[in-house]
Amino acid sequence: MTPDLGGHAALYLLLLILPISALIARRVPILRVVISLASWAFIAVVALVVVNEREKFDPYLQRIAAVLKLDDQTVVGKETRIRMSGDGHFWARVRVDGVERRMLVDSGATVTALSVGTANAAGLKVEAGMFPMVINTANGQISAKTATVRSIRLGDITARDLGVVVSPAFGDTDVLGMNFLSKLKSWRVEGRTLILEPHHPQDLT
Repeated sequence: MTPDLGGHAALYLLLLILPISALIARRVPILRVVISLASWAFIAVVALVVVNEREKFDPYLQRIAAVLKLDDQTVVGKETRIRMSGDGHFWARVRVDGVERRMLVDSGATVTALSVGTANAAGLKVEAGMFPMVINTANGQISAKTATVRSIRLGDITARDLGVVVSPAFGDTDVLGMNFLSKLKSWRVEGRTLILEPHHPQDLT
């Protein structure tokens, strides 16, 4: 059985390369500088990959990523730009009534959808409504309750009094749907970047 090195493969490879490089450099002095530069370049690449993948979960690494221009969400002029994630989707850092969440931006979703956990954390008043809300998803139809978010903040964008649906069927996933995107002045995808432009950009605070 082959061991699964997972995310530590790069570290193990680095630990193997460094001592071998040192031995070769001792025997062939002319290669010493070349091997040293290659080793440092490899370390730099590994560091960039770690920051790029982990920064979305760690506030300290978020700051490092911003300094290195690796941040996946930035405000440029009057636009908020979101880089495509490795999974091929656009994930936005959002404040839902002050609660920070990482939400999937999905133009195929008619309405913004929140997990039960997010709705509870934001203190939303979730109601069944007079008529049952039935939503068509990739996994079939599900029933959901409704609520109203007082404020959703994304970069320099603020949407107020936004209707959302809440259901345990969403698991831990929160989705920004078309009822959010339709409030913008414009939105588009250029290459691997989603560009959102609000009617009235808000100051970053």
